[in-house]
Amino acid sequence: MNTMDATYSRGLFLVFCAGMFWSTQGLAVRLMESANAWQILFYRSIALSVFLAVIVVLKNRGRWFRAIQETGWGGVLGGLCLVFAYAAGVLAMQRTTIADAVLLFATAPFFAAILGWLLLSERVRKSTWLAVALAIGGIFVMQGGAVAVGQFFGNLLAASSALAFAVFTIILRGKKQRDMMPTVFLSGIFAVPICAAITWLDGTGLVIPSQDVQIALLMGVFQTGAGLILYTLGARTVPAVQLALLPLIEVVLSPLWVALFVGELPSDITLLGGSLVALAIVGDAVLGAKRSRKGAAA
Repeated sequence: MNTMDATYSRGLFLVFCAGMFWSTQGLAVRLMESANAWQILFYRSIALSVFLAVIVVLKNRGRWFRAIQETGWGGVLGGLCLVFAYAAGVLAMQRTTIADAVLLFATAPFFAAILGWLLLSERVRKSTWLAVALAIGGIFVMQGGAVAVGQFFGNLLAASSALAFAVFTIILRGKKQRDMMPTVFLSGIFAVPICAAITWLDGTGLVIPSQDVQIALLMGVFQTGAGLILYTLGARTVPAVQLALLPLIEVVLSPLWVALFVGELPSDITLLGGSLVALAIVGDAVLGAKRSRKGAAA
């Protein structure tokens, strides 16, 4: 295996693993006692910020502050996009059905493909478009094929979350030669005061059971932090549309973790749809690796 092929394959693997880490969010939320979304995001963002601060300092040593500065306005925009994606996603789940929210989150590959084509001149292979369509179809099957009526604002928030994550993806691709880890760190820094302000305004405060605090902190390190680090590293060599497609494995694995640890068994139609999503992801990754080898050999 040549260097180019190995680098691309490693990128695919890293992004795939990011989706696996992200897939634990549903289980973590199920294990919460009483914390609401903004309280969870507050403590998760604290852990995320500390975890990534350590990573950035160790990686850049004495020039860690310089590394953050070097992200520039692109880093600030990328961090804010992540915060918006977090917030819009949480709000969407509060204002529409989980089925609708997950279905609309899956539009991220389309947004990423269009933006990547317009802004980065990235070509999208026909096989990747087919994989995106198959993945969307699988998610549609998982949700029973129905989009709730009368949930327009929640659905709009879910689509906005997908768009924000797609923009973050494009920023990573556009700055693939630079260290984007500080951008993810900034997202945690921005999220902490935003979530604290919202809990103060709605009167819920930040006092929650210690078990919920511990779970939220673990989410910041493992579920969000580790996942975003892997995703950021993989973004350097994986095209934008695949960056949005591969993590959809999260949609497949989320109900499986809940079934395994909490006992909520997925339905047959969920398993069928999940199989379609998995087929799309694996198929596109295999075809992409083969094409990369042929291109390198030519």
